[in-house]
Amino acid sequence: MSQVTDVYIISGFLGSGKTTVLKRLVEDSQLKGKKVGIILNELGDTNVESHLFKTEKMVELLNGCICCSMQEDLKLTLNQFIDNSVDILLIEGTGVANPSEIVEAITAPVYIDHFAIRSIISLVDASQYLEYQSIFSSSKEIRTLLKEQINCASLIVLNKTDLVTEKKLEKILASIRKTTSVETPIIKSTFGDVAINELLLSRVQTLELTKEAEQPTCSCHSDDCNHKHDHQHATLKAVKLTDVPKFTKKEFEAWLKQLPNDVIRGKGIITFNDGATAYSFQYSSGRLYVEEVETSQPSIIILIGDRLDSERIKESYELLLQNK
Repeated sequence: MSQVTDVYIISGFLGSGKTTVLKRLVEDSQLKGKKVGIILNELGDTNVESHLFKTEKMVELLNGCICCSMQEDLKLTLNQFIDNSVDILLIEGTGVANPSEIVEAITAPVYIDHFAIRSIISLVDASQYLEYQSIFSSSKEIRTLLKEQINCASLIVLNKTDLVTEKKLEKILASIRKTTSVETPIIKSTFGDVAINELLLSRVQTLELTKEAEQPTCSCHSDDCNHKHDHQHATLKAVKLTDVPKFTKKEFEAWLKQLPNDVIRGKGIITFNDGATAYSFQYSSGRLYVEEVETSQPSIIILIGDRLDSERIKESYELLLQNK
C-alpha cells in the first residue's frame, strides 16, 4: 500500500487570502525537503496563479467547483496522487467552495487509507465580513456559504485585521463565535502571516465512516453544516477578459474601483505601459495589489462576483479601451 499523504484543505471566500497561506505552506515544505502536491481549483477556465508553483506537482481543476460540479475530476486527481505519492497535499478550493464536500470526497472508502486530512483552514476577510453578513449588502447564497466555510473549519484565520478598527474586530469575532464551536481556534492575521506550526498542526483527529450508508462523516463542528449538493453558490460567476492592452497603473486601478459592487474579486496578469514587465494582480476589498512575475502568459483579467452583470462589465471595459 502507498504511503499516507497528509492533506490540508484551504478554504475561504473570494479575496480572503487563501493563496498567500498556500504559498507559505509550500515554501515551508520545500525547506524541509518534502514532496508537495497541489490541487488548485478555479471557477473560470484559466488559473492565473500557476506561475507561483512552477516546481511543485500541481493539478489545476478549472471551469467549475470541486465541491459539486467537479467531484469526478477531483477523484481522478486524487488517483494521480495515489499513483505518484507526495508527502503533503494542499488543496485550495474556489472562493465559493464548501469544504465539507471536499472532505467527503477524500474520506470515501477508496481514499481513506491513502489520505489523512490534518486540518481545514478557513480564511475570513475581516474587512468585508460584516458586510457579507448583512441582508442589505449581500445575498442569502453568500451568507450561507460563509457559514458553511466557517462551520467546517478546524482553524479559522481572521485575515486583513489591519483594515478594521478594534471595535469592529470585536463584533466580527463575536459573530464568528455564534457560528462556530468554541473549540475552533481563531487566529488574527494581516497578509496571511500565521506561524507555520499553527497552520501545520494536526487538528482533525478522527474521520469515521457511518455504518448505515458507508459515507464519510464531515469533521465540521456544527449541525448547521450543509452536506447536500444544492449548488447554493450558483449565483457566483467568473468573467474573463483577454487581449488586454497596456494601461497605466492609475488607469487600471481607477477602472477596477468603478466596477459594480457585485464584483467581489479580481485577479490576473497585466502589463502596464511603463515597460514590458508582467505583473500578477489581486483586487479585493477595494484594494489593488501587484507583484512582478516572470511568465509567458498573455495579459488576462478575471473578475468574480455575485450575480455579475457581464454586459455591464463589458460596456465598462469597452469604454476603458476607447479612452486608450
